Amino acid sequence: MKLIKWGFVGCGEVTEKKSGPAFRKVEGSDVVAVMSRDAEKACRYAERHNVGKWYTDAQQLINDDEVNAVYIATPPSSHASYAIMAMKAGKPVYVEKPLAASYEDCARIIRVSQQTGVPCFVAYYRRYLPYFLKVGEIIKSGVLGTPVSVTIRFATPPRKLDYNRDNLPWRLQPDIAGGGYFYDLAPHQLDILQHFFGVITEAKGFAENRAHLYDAEDSVTACFRFENGLIGSGSWCFVCDESAAADRIDINGTHGSVYFSVFNYKPICLSTDGGDEYFDISNPEHVQLPLIEAVVKHLQGDGVCDCDCVSGTLVNWVMDKILKKF
Repeated sequence: MKLIKWGFVGCGEVTEKKSGPAFRKVEGSDVVAVMSRDAEKACRYAERHNVGKWYTDAQQLINDDEVNAVYIATPPSSHASYAIMAMKAGKPVYVEKPLAASYEDCARIIRVSQQTGVPCFVAYYRRYLPYFLKVGEIIKSGVLGTPVSVTIRFATPPRKLDYNRDNLPWRLQPDIAGGGYFYDLAPHQLDILQHFFGVITEAKGFAENRAHLYDAEDSVTACFRFENGLIGSGSWCFVCDESAAADRIDINGTHGSVYFSVFNYKPICLSTDGGDEYFDISNPEHVQLPLIEAVVKHLQGDGVCDCDCVSGTLVNWVMDKILKKF
């Protein structure tokens, strides 16, 4: 594949800046079609971004001979169906995170990818961002000594939309999202930690609804163990007061520690006997660009992108264990 001609299944908010423009900024990549079940939305997106074709049916987009790769940017409950449709048509897929709304659906995606030989990638783009590459560099340098514990702490107040029970965001509808905000935000944190330290092989958790704004969980606490024996814990609250807001991961080692954020990209702080050192690392305007470039190069036979459906499924397994889905 010399020129990767993408078709977008879904053209929501994430495609406007985080991902969409990046597909055209990468050499050898273009966007030739978009799809939304809402005809007006698909038409307006195509006009706004100068995309030649638009559809209201995903199968028609996938069957388009000009489209040779598919980006799935719909809510998680439809990821598996669309990914499988595309792979069975012989077209590689790049799926928004989480890979699916359940570990079981992720396993279905892996099976079809293996049966068809068609690759499936997942948008855990933080693995390729300069900010997290710096964190990885610190860990690999040995300056922390032996890592002994990892702690995730995330807390945020409710959004205005969270109070509208008659019209809740899809991220708060478990049948669409897989869970509440935990299932939408925790994947990035859990994925980057598994990228640094390997597979999480044990996970347990407690999930509760404390504020009763909606039916999905709003508070989660968990503990987990990596394959190398490193232990970790996490707490997530989506209904706290503004004063308690937090976005932080701490990695403690025998000779030092490092903490960093996952969503607001505050300066990374490395603490050792020599004192504290801060690293203010900027990321590209379109945050998915480095990963999309890696995916395109993989499809062109010019590299290997490890952000695939197998590694993406590991995150769903951990989340489903924490939420006691199985």
